[in-house]
Order: sequence, then structure tokens, then C-alpha cells
Amino acid sequence: MRKRAIPFVTKPCRASLLFSLCLSSAVCVAQDLAPRAYLITPVHSNAVTLISSFFNGSILFNPTLPISDVTANPKILVFSYYHTMDFFGRSANLVAALPYGVGTFQGKVLGTQQEVYRSGLLDFTFRFSMNLKGGPAMSPKDFQSWHQKTLIGASFSVLAPTGQYDPARLINQGTNRWAFKPELGFSRRRGHWVLDAYGAVWFFTTNSAHFSNNQFSAGTNTLSQSPIGAFEGHLSYDVKPRLWASLDGNFWYGGNTTLNSKESPNSYQANSRVGATVSVPISKHHSLKLSYSNGAYIRLGGDYQTISVAWQYSWLGRPN
Repeated sequence: MRKRAIPFVTKPCRASLLFSLCLSSAVCVAQDLAPRAYLITPVHSNAVTLISSFFNGSILFNPTLPISDVTANPKILVFSYYHTMDFFGRSANLVAALPYGVGTFQGKVLGTQQEVYRSGLLDFTFRFSMNLKGGPAMSPKDFQSWHQKTLIGASFSVLAPTGQYDPARLINQGTNRWAFKPELGFSRRRGHWVLDAYGAVWFFTTNSAHFSNNQFSAGTNTLSQSPIGAFEGHLSYDVKPRLWASLDGNFWYGGNTTLNSKESPNSYQANSRVGATVSVPISKHHSLKLSYSNGAYIRLGGDYQTISVAWQYSWLGRPN
């Protein structure tokens, strides 16, 4: 009998997870590494996940900005809920995630060493995903006899500006703007091996109160950003049911920023990250996931190491 396994939910985008660090853009918005994001589960599968992530490294800003030697060590706690459903006969799911962050940021501003501490709620994330090919909506009984081959899915993520935001501050928990990500995903299983590939584009609304009404800028500044293209790939191996390991990588590009209708020079991003993930079952309902990633090539943004530990509790049935 084939055991059911609920995939871990996708992490919120790194723009929130890095406290909207970027002066000119959300430089880390496309940096998620989420293996098996398009694997399907039976209808009315549920999971709550608690993720603790630790970041350590430097931030590379636009060289035209008077900021240098920036280091950060934020810690992020994310609570998420996952639920699957029947969507016109296809398997679909939704994920809602609320992150909280705390961290210290150090760097030189106009040649003077500065340090700031931030703690508070980050932007809320919502994702809806559905299968387009290879994965019909199934009951737990039907799912036990189903075997994955090729899956093609699509998802739409929304980053809502619910995080704490003060327009007079340079570093905030929230972004003060909406972000939207349509994505196509591919997953192919061959024996114990699973190959995943995703392609997406991030779109952003305008931040109409960016670093405004302070000693550096008496007026109100508006910040806009062009779309960011993102690609992601994973190769994972099932050691046994619910115990698997994955090699992860991504690449994203674009994101030129415009401040007060003037495009910022050298704000184009072309970055990538690599990492690994291990998922371990603890009991029928409990599992743990450990992941590590590091910057492979960073042109602009966070050149940092990340370690994440996630605990998940999953069950079948309609939510009460």
C-alpha cells in the first residue's frame, strides 16, 4: 500500500524574510528553494508547519548608494497552513503563511558605522496551486493505488503588505507594496528519483512612501520595480516513503528599480543559490525538514548562508 506524504509548504518569499532590506528593490524576492512543491496529495489533506530559519551573511547594495559593508543575521519564524481540494476535477491546494522576524543589521552609511535592530510581523503570503496534467483530484483510497509519472501544475502567489512598516525607516519588516507571482511547475518521477523544475515571474506594485519624511529626505519618495524572472530546479531521491533528500538550485534576473520616476543605475539582478534539503518522518502525523543554502552567484542582494528547520503536523479530513 502506498503511503501518503504531504509535501512541505513553500517558504514565503525572501523579500519578507530579509525585512525588505533593499533600498531600491526587494533583492531577494525570488530566492525560494522549495523541492516537491507540485507533488499532489489526497483531497482534504491538511498540514500545519512551523519553520525556523537562520540567515548569516552580507548584503550587496547598488554601488551608487552610500551604503557599504552591510552584514545581517535575521532569524525568521513562519507559521503556515496547507489544505488540498478538488478544483474542477483536478488536484489543488492553498497555503497561507504568516512570518515573524527578528535581527540585527550592521553597515556603513555615508562612511559612518550604523547598527539597527528590528523585530515584528512580516508580510503575509498566500499561494494557490492546481494540477494541470497527471494528477486528478483523488480520495485517500484512490491515491493509495496511484503512481506519479509526469505532473504539470500552475500556481499564483500573493505577497500582501501586512508587515510592520515605517516610511521614515530604511530597514522595515514590511515592503509597503503588493507582489504577485504566477508560476508553472514540472515534476517527473522515475523510480526513487524525482525531478522538479519551476519557472515564474514576480510583479510588484509601487511603494508610494519609500524612505520618506526623515532627515535624509524631507518629501515623499515613490519606488517601483520591473518584473523579476525566476527559475528553480531540484533533484530528489526517496530513501523510503516520506524519507527523501534533494539537491536544490535557482536563478533569477531582472528587477530594475525606479525611484521618483528615475531608473536607478546598476539595479539589475542576476543571482543564484544552491542548497540541499532532507525530509525525515517522525511518526504518522509528524515530520521534520532540514535545509541549507548559500549564494552561488550574487550580483546584487543577499550573499548569505541559510539554515532552516521545519516541523510539520499533517492529517486527513475537512478542517473543523
